[in-house]
Amino acid sequence: MAVMSGAQIFMAEDLGISDAQVEVLSGVINIYSLVGALLAGWASDRHGRRLTIVLANVFFLAGPLATALGGGYAALMVGRFIAGLGSGYALVVAPVYAAEIAPASSRGLLTSLPEIFMNTGAMLSYVSNLAFSGLPVHLSWRVMFAVAVVPTVFLAAGVLTMPESPRWLAMKGRVAEAKAVLDKTSDTPAEAEQRLLEIEAVVSSGEGGGGAWKEVATKAGVRRVLAIVLTLQFFQQSSGIDTVVMYAPRVLAMAGVTSTTLLLSLNVLFGIAKAGSVLIAMALADRVGRRPLLLASTGGMTASLLVLGSLFVAFAGAKDDAAVAAVSAAAVVAFVVAFSVGLGPLAWAYSSEILPLRLRGHGAGLGTALNLFVSGVVTMTFISLYKAITMAGAFYLYAAVAAASFVFIYTCLPETMGRSLEDMEELFHTK
Repeated sequence: MAVMSGAQIFMAEDLGISDAQVEVLSGVINIYSLVGALLAGWASDRHGRRLTIVLANVFFLAGPLATALGGGYAALMVGRFIAGLGSGYALVVAPVYAAEIAPASSRGLLTSLPEIFMNTGAMLSYVSNLAFSGLPVHLSWRVMFAVAVVPTVFLAAGVLTMPESPRWLAMKGRVAEAKAVLDKTSDTPAEAEQRLLEIEAVVSSGEGGGGAWKEVATKAGVRRVLAIVLTLQFFQQSSGIDTVVMYAPRVLAMAGVTSTTLLLSLNVLFGIAKAGSVLIAMALADRVGRRPLLLASTGGMTASLLVLGSLFVAFAGAKDDAAVAAVSAAAVVAFVVAFSVGLGPLAWAYSSEILPLRLRGHGAGLGTALNLFVSGVVTMTFISLYKAITMAGAFYLYAAVAAASFVFIYTCLPETMGRSLEDMEELFHTK
């Protein structure tokens, strides 16, 4: 996804695509990912978390290759569709798998791993943009997409060593296999036994069976959990993070940066800041808790977006102003850091751990679908939005959304640090 940030500069020049087509190509992968996300919830509950990851890997291999070989707008859309399916599958199953395989002592750390690897991938995409920008225009963007298949090879090798989720195994009656996995993934044998007892209790009470959506209709606690998941996913994307991921060079160009090489170099800086900040979230999630990180994150996002919007008001039309460009770049860095220490990784981690087992696959799929839909809308409307209400107005709008997310987290999200997944049912009254 992030490779489009720099590749779009060369794609537009090579293929003559318009701003409107750039918007669609940038954001439509999220809409296409809806299909993958909705299918992944069903697939992960029916066929297992591990097989769903295998399917995602197939799409990740085919999508970038199809895009790199595209000769026009329609062909690029096909490549984005294939890649979108893989993205949707991965976004659903990765946090669910991590939550179900991890012991409570390190669940915050391990459920943040998908986010750190996504951010590492984004950073490498920005490096790819910069590294291949010197190639002829008709080759540069194609190579940027083609090299994306390299991580897929490592993912395929890693899947071969992964055990199936013990919770899914128990839900399917394969208790002995579930116990074997728990013995390997728990801190102590006693903890493995306790985790197995908790899972069996949930499954035997009906939480691991069919009819998951009946819970939503009949239990207020389940409706509350689902509402929290959906609202958290909505706020994660509607605060504008993907406008930075996809359009940072365009934003900084309007702030006065004129060198393409400098724009792509700053993109690499943003990628490093984003990936590094998720490491902070991983280190602190199981020490200080989810709530403090989420509140600090949304507060920092609000402040940095206000600064960025104010810069466009105060210095509208500035060109080659090094000070304005530097402060704008710093505000963007502050925004991605704030997002990545909390709302970025923890929206996924928190959502995965509070959903009851019976609803986990479907609920995660629905939450991811909303996340992708909002991301697609934000990404596909950003150019039109700032042309309509100015760049400052766009960032003030995102700041208002970030402020609303702070209020939501403060009033509605209890702390979950150190609790077992089954214990969440007591906390949220979902039994």
